[in-house]
Amino acid sequence: MRIVRLANFVSPRPGGLRTALRHLGEGYRRAGHEPILIMPGRAHSDEMTDQGRVITLPGHHLPRTGGYRVLAGRRRLARLLDELAPDRLEVSDRATLRWTGTWARERGVGSMMVSHESLAGLLGVWGMPHRDSLADRLNRRTAESFDQIVCTTAFAAAEFRRLGVPNLVEIPLGVNLHQFRPSRRDAVLRERYARPDELLVVYCSRLSADKRPELAVDTIAALRAAKVPAVLVMAGDGSRRAALAYRAARLPVRFAGHITDRDDVAALLASADIALAPGPVETFGLAALEALACGTPVVVNEGSALPEVVGEAGMAVPGTPEEFAAGVRNLMERPEPERRAAARSRAELFGWPQAVDGFLRAHGARPAPRPVLARQSARTLRPAVPIGASGDGL
Repeated sequence: MRIVRLANFVSPRPGGLRTALRHLGEGYRRAGHEPILIMPGRAHSDEMTDQGRVITLPGHHLPRTGGYRVLAGRRRLARLLDELAPDRLEVSDRATLRWTGTWARERGVGSMMVSHESLAGLLGVWGMPHRDSLADRLNRRTAESFDQIVCTTAFAAAEFRRLGVPNLVEIPLGVNLHQFRPSRRDAVLRERYARPDELLVVYCSRLSADKRPELAVDTIAALRAAKVPAVLVMAGDGSRRAALAYRAARLPVRFAGHITDRDDVAALLASADIALAPGPVETFGLAALEALACGTPVVVNEGSALPEVVGEAGMAVPGTPEEFAAGVRNLMERPEPERRAAARSRAELFGWPQAVDGFLRAHGARPAPRPVLARQSARTLRPAVPIGASGDGL
């Protein structure tokens, strides 16, 4: 099958969406299909890569978004799609590319919209009034425009499920279990950021409002107030960088900036004691899953999809500094071998081969044959237990 994939709002730097697109494309190629990715950039380009053919079209730059661009020129894109003549269309943007569902239907091309975000959640972050009714209206139009809607968690699917959408499929994403693994732990790297008696906490994500990075900084303040010698490394960049530096002026917070090399990201995550994922509207949370794969447990916002992902290998807590600090302390009370083994074991349920097979089945394509492993399916997601649900928080 020729699977043409469209994506907007792709960061120029490696990030969650870019990582997912790459692994899915590589998986489609291994299964014998022809993936073609179209995305916006600074200039036109057309090249063959490990994930298949990648076409970049000049896109409009969105100010104060960290470099995001969107595809411009509907007619040009429609002509390109006609030239490519896809068997299937896979779209990763329901804000500006919803019209491509109609394009596909008029030509008898099967179509899929992949929902990478909670629309109601984002509208809330932006302070939009009547966000639920607006999200419902837009989501209904999206579901009517495409043959299938794919969500990566039950959290992400909830806003479609409440509309009774019949063409909804849940398919978890994956993590690179070879690149992100406990053996990446680096004693020299750890010493760069924390003394032996200090707790090394890591935040690895964009420094933008929807990720709530200020909550990570405030968590360190709460831990220090409770006499816990915690230090924080913030790996990422974004529009909140200057405000966060001011907020953390008197705290042991190091800003590592955007780390380009994914092996270096893995080393930092594996060397940390705890990772934080404070974003309230995360619909999957690849960075948190990468931390788990490195054997590092994660404290997550209970209002997001991440409780489904981290399970009992992390702590799901309300989005306040005090609760996040309590989650950190709770996890650190578990013996280190136990908490690290639980984190890695949880991540092993989310390999990319399983995700690729799920997407190919949704496309009506035959997945690549592989041995059947006697492991729990990643589709069976168990929510983390909030603090206070039992005596030990497990």
